Amino acid sequence: MKWIYIAAGVALFLKLILFPHPAMDTTAELSIVETVVQDSGVPNAVSGIIFRNRLYDTIFEVVVFTLAIMGVRYLLADEQPSCTVYQFTDHPSIVLARLGATIAALISIELAIRGHLSPGGGFAAGVAGGTAIGLVAITSSAQWMEAIYQRWRAATLEKVSVLIFIVLAGLSLVGLQLPHGELGNLVSGGWIPVLNILVAVKVALGSWAAILIFIRYRGLL
Repeated sequence: MKWIYIAAGVALFLKLILFPHPAMDTTAELSIVETVVQDSGVPNAVSGIIFRNRLYDTIFEVVVFTLAIMGVRYLLADEQPSCTVYQFTDHPSIVLARLGATIAALISIELAIRGHLSPGGGFAAGVAGGTAIGLVAITSSAQWMEAIYQRWRAATLEKVSVLIFIVLAGLSLVGLQLPHGELGNLVSGGWIPVLNILVAVKVALGSWAAILIFIRYRGLL
């Protein structure tokens, strides 16, 4: 059997060498990007595709992420909390981790607010926010993190952000759009900037919930 794999690999290599891919029509690609930008009203064509051309898929991606967090909570609910929580204890590591958390939090805010104008967007902003929370979690008391989570009602905010996202996405799908505004301005692109912020909040808060659960039941991230 291994000779079949070797022969297939050699054949694929020869195909790549002897029969290169034909040159792509970059003019057609540029016209597609320009069309997406014009339809969405935002310079970031990726955000335009995610929150307009394939918004139906994005709705279910947000729902799937929500179900994943609920699944983690359900699967670990019957386990005993971990007695030991592994964290950074040396001062240099704590300082570097919290510096990284500050930078990640600022990047998260930037990506959420301006993700429709430059590379970035709601999902990237949420990941940056979750990274900031994770860096704080490995340098702080688990009880303190849990208290902050409860004080700000993060679980409720997460669910509300999902519901608002679904409602606004539904309005967009049925054709109820905000004015696009001037291309390149911060307030432009219709619902896209709002959807970006909602996704960022959802992903960051969902990551926070997952981090707390794993710290409680596994003792580490």
